[in-house]
Amino acid sequence: MAKPSPGQFAQQVRQEANKVTWPTRKETAITTVMVFIMVAVMAVFFLLTDQVVSFAVRTILGLGG
Repeated sequence: MAKPSPGQFAQQVRQEANKVTWPTRKETAITTVMVFIMVAVMAVFFLLTDQVVSFAVRTILGLGG
C-alpha cells in the first residue's frame, strides 16, 4: 500500500471526519448525567459489598469484638 502525501492524508482525514455523526448538546448532557448516576450507584454498591465482606472476614477470624 502506497503512503499518501501529507496533503492527501489531511484530505482523507477531513473526508472521514465529515462522515461522523456527532451527538447533539442534549444527547451529550443526558449521557453525562447517566454516567454520573451510574458511578454513584456503583460506588454505593461497592461500599456495601466491601462492608459485608469485611464483616464476614472479621467474624470468621474472630476479630469481630
